[in-house]
Amino acid sequence: MKTIKEFIEGDDITGFYLLKSADLKQTNSTPPKDYFDLVLADASGEIPAKMWDVSTTDKETFFAPMLVKVRGIVQKYREKPQFKVTKLRAADPDDGYTLTDFIRSAPVPPNDLVYTIKTTAAGIADTDLRRIVDYCIEKVGDKLMHYPAAKGMHHAFYAGLAYHTVRMLELAEFICKQRPFLNRDMLLAGIILHDIAKTEEMTAELGVVSEYSFTGKLIGHLALASTWITEAAIKLELDPASEKVILMQHLVLAHHNKGEWGSPVQPQTAEAIALHYIDQLDAKLQAAEDALDMMPDNEEWTIPLRVLEGKALYRGPKDQE
Repeated sequence: MKTIKEFIEGDDITGFYLLKSADLKQTNSTPPKDYFDLVLADASGEIPAKMWDVSTTDKETFFAPMLVKVRGIVQKYREKPQFKVTKLRAADPDDGYTLTDFIRSAPVPPNDLVYTIKTTAAGIADTDLRRIVDYCIEKVGDKLMHYPAAKGMHHAFYAGLAYHTVRMLELAEFICKQRPFLNRDMLLAGIILHDIAKTEEMTAELGVVSEYSFTGKLIGHLALASTWITEAAIKLELDPASEKVILMQHLVLAHHNKGEWGSPVQPQTAEAIALHYIDQLDAKLQAAEDALDMMPDNEEWTIPLRVLEGKALYRGPKDQE
């Protein structure tokens, strides 16, 4: 059975894959017809797919995430690979596969990632900051072990959120040594908390986001995390209007940098500037790494990447590596 990374235009594929997303849409024809806008995935990558002429039974059968057996043709649409589904059924236990066989995961064991985050939190010298961070980590519980950092932009895999956080903490430690004027405690606290509320913003199973939650759609993870900081201060009998608490909230609220990217304020402390660019660096490098890892061996260019303003990356011929 071919992995998705091995798909070549024109391939007639039959195999088992993870149905990562399944959105029911309608054509622009008259009358409109229902079709599925799908994403198929395995541990090597993912590919968008279309299934036309969707039946009532299909609508009641296929929901992400689930394991499916699929048949179809690999095509290209607007220079991007796409899979045209001709046959689809849900997998059953007799097929011998489980969802975990097809899940892409962080390259570091989740236990190690969470241990690093908690150890870093324990090393925050400022008692108030450390207690707030510990409160928020405790609030998310086991979700930190498996949640992705996004639905599709970056670190969209099992334990992706923890992996993203740890990679940012590593970058921050280097930058704090290079730029000792930075408040290390504040920056590390902000990194741990900047995306932590994605565990409430998204609904995820086995590292796959099925949808954004009601709260996530209406409030979002920046505002949620800021609220958690206030909640922690009140529970811990700290002044929620203190400079320290406000500065920590600023780090979270400013880390997207621009209003059109979701931030209500722009970075106005050195630590907020550092957090934003550390976040951007790790997210964009992860997106680049993912695209290069997932591209077919016969291709020299990746697909255009949204996080890189629609630019494709050049890898060169595989046999030159």
